[in-house]
Amino acid sequence: MKYEQLAKDILEKVGGTDNINSVFHCITRLRFKLKDESIAKTEELEKMDGVISVLRSGGQYQVVIGNHVPDVYTAVLAVGGISAEGAEGAGNEGGGNLFNKFIDMISGVFTPVLGVLAATGMIKGFASMFLAFGWVTATSGTYQILYAIGDALFYFFPIFLGYTAIKKFGGNIFVGMAIGGALVYPAISGLTAGKPLYTLFAGTLFESPIHVTFLGIPVILMSYASSVIPIILATFFASKVEKGLKKIIPDVVKTFLVPFFTLLIVVPLTFIVIGPIAVWAGDLLGQGTLWVYNLSPVIAGLFLGGFWQVFVIFGLHWGLIPVALNNIATLHADPILAMTFGASFAQIGAVLAVILKTKNQKIKTLGFPAFISGIFGVTEPAIYGVTLPLKKPFIMSCIAGAVGGGIIGFAGSQGYILGGLGVFGIPNFIEPGSPIGTQFWMVMLAMVVSFVLGLILTLVFGFKDPVETAASVTPVVTQSETLIEQEVLVSPLAGELIPLVNVKDEAFSSGALGKGLGIVPTEGKLYSPANGTVTMVFPTGHAVGITTDSGAEILMHIGMDTVQLEGKYFTVHAKQGDKITAGQLLTEFDIEGIRSEGYDITTPIIVTNTNQYLDVMVVDEEEVKPGDRVITLVI
Repeated sequence: MKYEQLAKDILEKVGGTDNINSVFHCITRLRFKLKDESIAKTEELEKMDGVISVLRSGGQYQVVIGNHVPDVYTAVLAVGGISAEGAEGAGNEGGGNLFNKFIDMISGVFTPVLGVLAATGMIKGFASMFLAFGWVTATSGTYQILYAIGDALFYFFPIFLGYTAIKKFGGNIFVGMAIGGALVYPAISGLTAGKPLYTLFAGTLFESPIHVTFLGIPVILMSYASSVIPIILATFFASKVEKGLKKIIPDVVKTFLVPFFTLLIVVPLTFIVIGPIAVWAGDLLGQGTLWVYNLSPVIAGLFLGGFWQVFVIFGLHWGLIPVALNNIATLHADPILAMTFGASFAQIGAVLAVILKTKNQKIKTLGFPAFISGIFGVTEPAIYGVTLPLKKPFIMSCIAGAVGGGIIGFAGSQGYILGGLGVFGIPNFIEPGSPIGTQFWMVMLAMVVSFVLGLILTLVFGFKDPVETAASVTPVVTQSETLIEQEVLVSPLAGELIPLVNVKDEAFSSGALGKGLGIVPTEGKLYSPANGTVTMVFPTGHAVGITTDSGAEILMHIGMDTVQLEGKYFTVHAKQGDKITAGQLLTEFDIEGIRSEGYDITTPIIVTNTNQYLDVMVVDEEEVKPGDRVITLVI
């Protein structure tokens, strides 16, 4: 076996077979879920021949191998005595890091709806702003319709979260939506209008009037509109009930009897037990965060404003999203995310300072689009492409963000919706039905101060400006030297071209797999960039490798971590061994479908045998279409 020794070494470095919960692979890496990552010998593993790098992400221990990872994976299974079923099926049942599992759950539940939630929040915010400025009245049709557009998703949030949550838990998505629909069903909500039959827990924090019973059992009716925690707990329980029922109900009647009994068990139980407990827990969570905030709003603002971008880097910000949503649902306002508002403006202030100060053309090129996207609250290009690599600008932006957060905390400003980001987030701070007051203007002050301070601190304290090396300068051809343009690669996609360093996956952005570029596609069609032969089509359809007629090895990887979609949204039109021509359709994919599952659609185009070329030159364009020249290979 060609990779037997490499497989043995990898297994030894990750702690042996006994330390593996599961292992599978994507196009370039082995993805382990280890019982204990601390015993893995990461540094030794990274130094091994045949291993490009090691990454930790989303509870996975990822060993980057390269294009031959399927062969190494097969060797790992053979050497370790691991069955293919066990390799891919055990991961969710093993130990693992509970925090990583929590973050993974939160991101899986909320990511698919955040875009629409932000959009509707912006509409609701603008409606409130129009009302505050006196441009519309509360009874006008314009205001009512705008407010309905903005409020509908949040009011019926349990239905939407019913879909995303139960999908994350592996259950029937329509069962999840039905549970959410039952929670906000108007007739149920209206039952609280009459006189209660009696009261439970009278005189306590949990005092609850009883208006109805279910089979003689008292039902504590709660308001589930806009709620978050009840539907997540209910769908988690429903997924477990559903899996149990599938084991005992005959296949011939599973289609309707499994959801029948699941709903019949879970919905009443949610109204009787799960819902009230979840609502009480949500109330306590809201009051608890408010209590911590009230201890010292300024210190809370300094901390959250200063460390928000650090949280973003490590994915820790996901833990605050449900807290903020819960606060808005129970307290009708949230101070937590409000205090982070200045952080993105501090970041773009630092980026602007770098643009003004640096003499490195590459950094300037990265800086301008990062600055623009940062204005609208998307700071990852600024963080990963500019400030974090330069270190000091990132630190200065954190300090500026802390000052902005402190100002917001001092003013007691709060957000009333979870709307847009950056400048589109300004309406978040307008209280519906109320005039614009001091707290709103203090947020605007914090925004300006964060930006200006990020700019000034970075200009004053500076940073180590990287010197452009000869390798980054396009070779000049003279009479005494020869530069052969061996091959031109055309764009396989229509979309926005971004530098490879801005791709949000270290295996690609570091250049470890080869030089190239990234494209954020606007059309779901992948074409061949050159004449050649298809050398690899991943079974899930998300990645294609070709070898051009001149010997260039090209890898095209549609999206980040899209291997986990297991072929959903992908239609492959080529197979391994096919002779192809430039512009020939290779794969079709559903961009919106992939994004709705929470995946980044950015597609790296990599020359994997980069070391065989003198240079891999990428064009400096913002938008490309299929057939446009994007890469020149020289030797």
